[in-house]
Amino acid sequence: MTRENHDTQTGDNKVHTGIEGLDSILRGGLPKSRLYVVEGNPGAGKTTLALQFLLEGIRAGENVLYVSLSETAEELFEVAQSHGWSLEGINLLELDSLADRLLDETENTIYHPSDVELGETTRRIREEVERIQPSRVALDSVSELKILSQTGARYRREILGFKQFFAGKRCTVLVLDDRTSAENEQQLQSIAHGVIRMQRETRDYGTTRRQLQIVKMRAVPFRDGLHDFVIRSGGIEVFPRIEINGHNHTALQDATVMSGVAELDTLLGSGLDRASSTLILGPAGCGKTTLSSQFMIAALERDERVLCYLFEESRETFLQRARGLGIHFEPHLDSGRLELIQIDPAEVSPGEFACHIWKGVEQGKAGMVIIDSLNGYLNAMPNERFLLIQMHELLAYLGQKGVVTILVMAQHGLMGTGMHAPIDVSFLADTVILLRYFEAMGEIRQALSVVKKRRGSHERTIREMRLGSGGVLVGEPLREFEGVLTGVPRYSGSQKPLLRT
Repeated sequence: MTRENHDTQTGDNKVHTGIEGLDSILRGGLPKSRLYVVEGNPGAGKTTLALQFLLEGIRAGENVLYVSLSETAEELFEVAQSHGWSLEGINLLELDSLADRLLDETENTIYHPSDVELGETTRRIREEVERIQPSRVALDSVSELKILSQTGARYRREILGFKQFFAGKRCTVLVLDDRTSAENEQQLQSIAHGVIRMQRETRDYGTTRRQLQIVKMRAVPFRDGLHDFVIRSGGIEVFPRIEINGHNHTALQDATVMSGVAELDTLLGSGLDRASSTLILGPAGCGKTTLSSQFMIAALERDERVLCYLFEESRETFLQRARGLGIHFEPHLDSGRLELIQIDPAEVSPGEFACHIWKGVEQGKAGMVIIDSLNGYLNAMPNERFLLIQMHELLAYLGQKGVVTILVMAQHGLMGTGMHAPIDVSFLADTVILLRYFEAMGEIRQALSVVKKRRGSHERTIREMRLGSGGVLVGEPLREFEGVLTGVPRYSGSQKPLLRT
């Protein structure tokens, strides 16, 4: 297939990069016949990105060329082998040994060795492009050209010459820059049509976090900001930040979602609102996960799809606890209506986590999302302000899609007024359910109340909650107790309102 035929078939003026998430950030791909810089520190993933770009060209029936100024063919084959790729079809021009060969030749000339090396390098590249007629070229890396050029003016002139030459040949070119020297970086950026920056950050614990940013892209309305990505066997996977399109499902905002427990739904003012977010807040072991499980099983029995992300405990522990309360999720796991995903915050970046939710909603049409818990999610974030920003984007997106979102957060402490949350996210949620331990009649009991609901009214009483083989039980309002939320209430009546064992 010729390049012209491929252009006609795609029907646009862009080429796919071979990385779905990157194409999404670029609104379809890279404009054709332009020169782009891919910059990043050593180990950021530049070579892997360039190889994926060329392999995508081969799949599209194009001629492609990889010009290696720094890596040997053996090293490139090792990179490809680690991803299970074959480099068959990629034309490779290896110039890493050119300097050694030219050093002997220049001993008998009056020219400086770097002058001869630079001229020979550019000549070889141009000749190979003329011979192969590629539509995609990767130049790895430009740092060698910086060294050979010696001066900033000459380096700029060489890059401009390459840009004009490749444009005349209608090549889409990726120039890799390892940023080992700060000098001339801005020159390269100003000449290029676009700049993609790849960076890696070593976290205090867990895997390295990698992020990608479009620094510059002329005439392309790309998605700005930092986007997480990972390098796995099979190549680079980019996770674009979630976009909020401004369209709200107003028709769904009046719909309600029931829990299956009449007293709990009454406390909530006829259940949870569709397209809303709910925060379940309380100390460890008070029943937060079980309460969210009650909403999950009710949704599954309505044939809705549910996504549940576990940060704190394993799938087996979650399912075993549910079975002890008479809640059986196994049939729904088998049917595919329930996805129970265990997340390791040391291995999964926030962007990857958000992208997983996005795919579950867009492709799987999930109607309910559970995040248990935000404490684990917080551990995946570099600091608190990023958690709030990303959580706001995620909740806004889920609300637009009509999804019911339930967030679980554990407070520090067990009883009394000294309890506090590691971070305040209550203002982000539409509904806040507060769970508490309290002492009464020589027993430790549990109470729940709804302290906030943005849409509509809710009952302002405090009710007792008990967990048993029948699931979640909610009692009458504790009107004869005062100070329940402090953990040590004052009793002023009979025991009648309390749930029996």
